[in-house]
Amino acid sequence: MGSKKSYKIAVVPGDGTGPEVIAEGLKVLKAVAASQSIKYELVHYDLGGERYKKTGEIFPDSVLEEFKKFDAIYLGAIGHPDVKPGILEKGILLRMRFELDQYINLRPVKLYPNVPCPLKDKGPKEIDFVVVRENTEGLYTGGGGFLKKGTPDEVAIQESINTRKGVERCLRYAYEYTAKRKKDSKLTLCGKTNVLTYAFDLWERTFKELAKEFPKIKTDYVNVDATCMWMVKNPEWFDVIVTDNMFGDILTDLGAMIQGGMGIAAGGNINPKGVSMFEPIGGSAPKYTGKNVINPLAAICAGGMMLETLGEDKAGKRIEAAVIKLLESGKLKSLDAGKMGMSTSEIGDWLAKNI
Repeated sequence: MGSKKSYKIAVVPGDGTGPEVIAEGLKVLKAVAASQSIKYELVHYDLGGERYKKTGEIFPDSVLEEFKKFDAIYLGAIGHPDVKPGILEKGILLRMRFELDQYINLRPVKLYPNVPCPLKDKGPKEIDFVVVRENTEGLYTGGGGFLKKGTPDEVAIQESINTRKGVERCLRYAYEYTAKRKKDSKLTLCGKTNVLTYAFDLWERTFKELAKEFPKIKTDYVNVDATCMWMVKNPEWFDVIVTDNMFGDILTDLGAMIQGGMGIAAGGNINPKGVSMFEPIGGSAPKYTGKNVINPLAAICAGGMMLETLGEDKAGKRIEAAVIKLLESGKLKSLDAGKMGMSTSEIGDWLAKNI
């Protein structure tokens, strides 16, 4: 059981099909909470493209302050066809990540039964690992600048900023997560020590120092290019991979493809001592808005991750078990929008009933 009697959850349905998938996630959350007698309170926020178009507001400071008082944030999707790319993503998602210090991006890469995998001869037994990505430093801090911009002599510099504190807390989280996961007790550091000699020297030294505190965990180091190769050739080699912000961004999208696509990939932006945010990995898919054909499984799985992170392990596992049961039943013809053989709301209803 979790430690709290009741949880306060901020709900940000967001843009496009976000509200539709979140509606199903909340349906399943309600069912599992009832069966586990978990109490929670939801507060909805209309952050996203429509609000920005109407009011010019992206992410008011007052909302950010309110978010700090919640136990978790549940997000649908951000991204609007009428808003220039980057404005909402930077203004809402990156800002939330940085200001709420969600320094871990947690991405389970797990192939479920009956989900088509693009890798030959690989099944659920082979694809079950987790990527722990540093989420607030590296190339994403915006360090750098231009010199002689717009001239033939232009110089563009982009700096990867890594602090001992930032690297250490990410690695520590990864070690603790590997211990708690109890799969192979193996943690792989993914970097590029042969080229990015300063940044990954810091990562590797810290990784080795922390290893002494976790004698039961096997450690290894793999360069990022090799990691991409092995994720495709031998995904069963991995248990937990820990890496920096940029490489994590790339590896997790490759991970989403080998687990059957964006329709099932869920992620968490985690501050272990503060408020964390959970979301489906896919975008807002505006062309499917309002058609009741979008796949809500990633959002539903994100809700399960949210419960596990809050300490409600049993409830989180029940959601996952229900998703597996649905996939095993063969009722779902495909994970692709419009080809599922079930509508968005039918999937939510089935899972809520079978929890």
